[in-house]
Amino acid sequence: MQPVHGFNFKKISICLISGLLMTCVSLMASPPAQAKIIIVAFGDSLTAGYNLPASAAFPNQLEKALLDLGLDVEVVNAGVSGDTTSGGLQRLDWSIPDHANAVILELGANDMLRGLSPQITYKNLDEMITRLKARKISILLAGMLAAPDLGKEYSTSFNAIYPDLAQKHDVFFYPFFMDSLIGRTDLLLQDGMHPTAQGMALIVKNILPTVKDMLAALKK
Repeated sequence: MQPVHGFNFKKISICLISGLLMTCVSLMASPPAQAKIIIVAFGDSLTAGYNLPASAAFPNQLEKALLDLGLDVEVVNAGVSGDTTSGGLQRLDWSIPDHANAVILELGANDMLRGLSPQITYKNLDEMITRLKARKISILLAGMLAAPDLGKEYSTSFNAIYPDLAQKHDVFFYPFFMDSLIGRTDLLLQDGMHPTAQGMALIVKNILPTVKDMLAALKK
């Protein structure tokens, strides 16, 4: 093929084909874009953000902390104020979407405050964890401790629920969701039970290392 008006079509064709091949190889070699990780915060008023603006609720503050670390995540608020483990079990399947990667399970405080049998709480949480694991969803179990005025026998039985379930199911475990807040009137609302925005920030700070461990395990 002879050059026409200074152009060598044969050389141009070879260059175009070479360029296309290099582009294809580059695309094949590039790793696929990682999908956003969806975490569902499934719990009661402590998760929902009782009397707090949405931006100060646990899911929003946790999502911001994870995004600040450069992690591509979305934390969904599936907290219902006043919910017990029985209520959580009833709504579990439709509250956790199929595309969820992980669940932070925070329930049981209202069972304790109502003096419900620890055996019922254990059974409900056990069933929720079993269902989530069957769906291949990673779980972080957030524990709760009984109020001292409920008596030693009740406290001993209730407090054993969470570590026992964490060991049984081999799930990520944060022993006490309200750690460092009990008695801190400066970090609690006037009811003495629910965190302020600053109190919630402390919860997020404390639980963050465990959440990071769970997310790291998802990549393996």
